[in-house]
Amino acid sequence: MKKTAVMLSLALTFSTASALTNIKIASISPLSGPSSNQGLQLKNGTQLAINDLKAEFAKAGLSVSLVAYDDQADPATGTAAARRVVADKSILAVVGTLNSGVAIPASAAMAPSHVAMVSPVNTNEKVTDRGLKNMNRVCARDDAQGPAGGEFVVNNLKAKKVYVLNDKTPYGQGLAEQAEKAMKAAGATIVQSEGVTAEERDFTAVITKIQALKPDAIYFGGLYGQVGPFLKQVRDKGINTPVVGGDGFDSEDLIKLAGSGASNVYFTTVAPPVESVPAAKALAANYQKTFGAPLQGYGVMSYDAAKVVLRGILNAYKLNKNKVPTRPQVETSIRSGTYKDLMTGEVKFDKNGDRMTAKMYVIAVQGGKRSTAGTLNVLRK
Repeated sequence: MKKTAVMLSLALTFSTASALTNIKIASISPLSGPSSNQGLQLKNGTQLAINDLKAEFAKAGLSVSLVAYDDQADPATGTAAARRVVADKSILAVVGTLNSGVAIPASAAMAPSHVAMVSPVNTNEKVTDRGLKNMNRVCARDDAQGPAGGEFVVNNLKAKKVYVLNDKTPYGQGLAEQAEKAMKAAGATIVQSEGVTAEERDFTAVITKIQALKPDAIYFGGLYGQVGPFLKQVRDKGINTPVVGGDGFDSEDLIKLAGSGASNVYFTTVAPPVESVPAAKALAANYQKTFGAPLQGYGVMSYDAAKVVLRGILNAYKLNKNKVPTRPQVETSIRSGTYKDLMTGEVKFDKNGDRMTAKMYVIAVQGGKRSTAGTLNVLRK
């Protein structure tokens, strides 16, 4: 009798499991190449959000899983991934991307099919200023981040002459332009403003100009995979000028790549230092246990972006009379929702998909060690 009861219980369990309707969300981020550290944080943060909400989906008769695409931080590769997402009808929404230059064409490729996208960290203004109904973000924008960095250079570092670099990507160029405007407005002189390709790793010519112009600070709109070698080379030449940038610096790999050059470095970031988010303590422990690596700010932002996606799907499911929602229904639900159970506070989007209230952080790196140098509240009007 006991054996029969156990078998009946197992049969019911398997029956319930098989009755779940399978849906998917996707992540698009660089899982290989020089930006893979941040890209993996995006993917893994998304997976943890799925794990945490799986029980709620099961109660609704849904099974949710992640499909992770590697965009290699390349617009063409990211757009190809977006087209694969569109082709897989079981994917209802996307968390991504890492790079604004990838987000812009990828979101455009998915817009006609109404595949909603929530970005954790894309900051270029064009990401949301195109008026796409499917594109949203949970971070502040370059028109907030760039000025914050520029004002820090002039007001905190007291720089009067600044050398500006950018990596010629939409992210790096947009960030540097906004920072440059703020520095000029605050009275600083831009002694040089130029771009170097994102693939460049030999900065001999740039360093020669820096030696001749003797700026009080260097502002670099770029990513850690390039900035790390730049820091090493510029410090090896005995130049200890402060180097300032945006959230593209925000990776532990910056310190590894810069080596002894990881000092007198400052950057603004839309991703919080993990220790500054009390609610993230358990998430950090779970991340370490699950992936064998420490949680970073990009993982926190991606966890929140994924929860917005998942809550949006659940809300659309309820509005659709407890049936699997369509992509347009999910798109509308995500944009119109208010999300309160997040690590970084409440998320509500404006008409373009920008977060109404966000925070920005200024991080200092001295002797290879990071510390928080300031926090700024950002409000969308």
